[in-house]
Amino acid sequence: MADTTAPEPTRRDFLYIATGGVAAVGAAMTAWPFIDQMNPSSAVLALASIEADISPVQLGQQVVFNWRGHPLFVRRRTPQEIATAKAVPLSDLIDPVARNANLPDNAPATDENRVATGDANHTGKEEWLVVVGVCTHLGCTPTVSTPQSPQGEYGGWLCHCHGSQYDVAGRVRHGPAPQNLAVPPWTFLSPTKIKVG
Repeated sequence: MADTTAPEPTRRDFLYIATGGVAAVGAAMTAWPFIDQMNPSSAVLALASIEADISPVQLGQQVVFNWRGHPLFVRRRTPQEIATAKAVPLSDLIDPVARNANLPDNAPATDENRVATGDANHTGKEEWLVVVGVCTHLGCTPTVSTPQSPQGEYGGWLCHCHGSQYDVAGRVRHGPAPQNLAVPPWTFLSPTKIKVG
């Protein structure tokens, strides 16, 4: 009958285990700076959310802010622009989804859903449209349409690279762009200040 008793650990066994443990800790400490450098920098984290004063924006005007390295269009729409946007049937849209980070992913692209904020009650604030100013085709920055400088047929934005056109609700209406301009998470902090992100 064979002896089934395990041999007693020796000092050599202890040294092997201790050396392996120290090597593993050393490898982790050496790798940590390389792993940590992949985290976003403090400058990027600072831009994760911005507060913007919108008090100087008049009806029919747009201001551009920088948010997460992209242009952010904040437009104060006129009553005529709002009425025009509300009159568009969903069947006329290339992208029928709102693309609004404040709403469920499948919310329809009605004008009301495009201007919805993170506020519980955004009634009476439909003149304010906030969109990320990046064309959904190839990432260009579209040009805003104004009465002095009309851009495209829909009164919103025109991407000159390939002719994508967006209406006054930021919905794609013509061209190769597949999606509406994205609406970021945003809310009113006061009647004259918004927070984005």
